Amino acid sequence: MLALMWRRFTKHKPAMLSLLILAIIVIGCVLAPLVVGYDPYNAPVELRRQPPSLAHLFGTDELGRDLLMRIWVGGRVSLVIGVAAMVISISIGTLVGALAGFYGGWLDNGLMRFNDFMLALPHLFILLLAAQLLRTLNVPEISGGPLPIIVIIGALSWMGAARLVRGQFLSLKAKEFVEAARVAGAQNHRIMWRHILPNAASPIIVAATLRVGNAIMTESTLSFLGFGIQPPMPTWGNMLKNAQSQMTLAPWVAIFPGLFIFAAVVAINYVGDGLRDALDPQHVE
Repeated sequence: MLALMWRRFTKHKPAMLSLLILAIIVIGCVLAPLVVGYDPYNAPVELRRQPPSLAHLFGTDELGRDLLMRIWVGGRVSLVIGVAAMVISISIGTLVGALAGFYGGWLDNGLMRFNDFMLALPHLFILLLAAQLLRTLNVPEISGGPLPIIVIIGALSWMGAARLVRGQFLSLKAKEFVEAARVAGAQNHRIMWRHILPNAASPIIVAATLRVGNAIMTESTLSFLGFGIQPPMPTWGNMLKNAQSQMTLAPWVAIFPGLFIFAAVVAINYVGDGLRDALDPQHVE
């Protein structure tokens, strides 16, 4: 099955190219800060606003810091936020959707009405409000760091996954293998997590992949508006925010972080599209 899925995935050319782009970005974020000699936080002031050159491939920012190094370091933070927020989002959505779809009745009705309530909320406003409230706590361990952003994004983005998992459980719980497990004496929790959930894993994996890109975009939006990760810790989003006043003098300080956000999000979406085809049992090659 793994060989079949990989063969299907490799036939999706945009997904393969996107996987290569993601691999380059991830490897760069992990290794570049370890092997490149530039300090992402401090630099001589006389190097400020240097255009792209052999010494500084992406140029320098308003404080003389190497832009490529800051993009790699900021990519670490942005990617970690995207993956961690996805884990929280998919975990909550899977739990809510599984309980609603498996048990049905009043539990299903209550959970789905709560899901509808969460979908109706103005998410950007709630994100900004929650981020500002956490910043006012003045707790050194979380103030201005990635942890509150991860929790906020994850806690406000599980609703789509819940609907998806609920639909899968509603469909699968009527299958013969579930009835066979009941006859064999399996308890409800074992049927849910051992028999139904693995059969619903394919769409959940695809949704999780796409959620990473959405979380990166959300973090970039919050940081651009000044409510996300606070300087001097770089992220792609707050690098764009800092570049607003430099656009006419040094446009590269906005162009390159924006290109990395664009490339990462588009690549993640194409990988998710390829996974959808590879994991679809009804896909025709």
